[in-house]
Amino acid sequence: MISAILIGIFTGFASGFFGIGGGTILVPALLFLGFELKEAIGISVTQMMMSSIFGSYLNYKKGLLKIKNGISLGLGGALGAMLSGIIVKYTPKEILGIIFLTLVFIAIIRFFITVEEPQHEPPIDNKKLFFIGILVGTIAISVGVGGAILITPILVGFLKYKLKTTVSLSLFFVVFSSVSGFISQSLAGHIDYKVGFSIGIASLIGTFFGIKAYHTLHPKHHKKLLLIWYIGVFVSMIYKLYF
Repeated sequence: MISAILIGIFTGFASGFFGIGGGTILVPALLFLGFELKEAIGISVTQMMMSSIFGSYLNYKKGLLKIKNGISLGLGGALGAMLSGIIVKYTPKEILGIIFLTLVFIAIIRFFITVEEPQHEPPIDNKKLFFIGILVGTIAISVGVGGAILITPILVGFLKYKLKTTVSLSLFFVVFSSVSGFISQSLAGHIDYKVGFSIGIASLIGTFFGIKAYHTLHPKHHKKLLLIWYIGVFVSMIYKLYF
């Protein structure tokens, strides 16, 4: 339980700092602690639900969260995440592991494609955000990640949104997708509530400091740290799943 609390604090910090659900660190960490992949996914979704709600509240207080646009993206994510319980139940863990690694690999490749920070953001299209939410929510929640691992590259790389806008939107997206995923995973019987809520509560402490640290960092340095993060996750997951 002590290990779970420490992992929760660290995962929460990463969630707030990088604008991600935290699953990219929590799932590998739980595998190293001896949990099965499907158990780790359920616990990860529980933690994501708690830390993303708290982190989005902090972003809202700072005036960085555009609620209307976030809801469009989030409702799509919630709709897609409803399928996650069924997907996890009937998909072999080897396939889930490959999907997880593919998502991380896509995020890494994105960093080697230079995209300049736009001077002016284009108009935000809520219909596009809704359908992006459905796609990402279906895929990401099914492997225990919040979806920001895909949302960030899509919104920055393809829709040309600014990074600070994207980070707050992606974390708010995780609120919807993780709540929906939590319900779906609960109905499928994949969640260890004791461990999940212990890690989730501990992660709130880390999320608070992660949000504060993020707002003091230049976007260029933030991108470099996020790249290093994803490479580390990718290598550790390959080691755990195949060696």
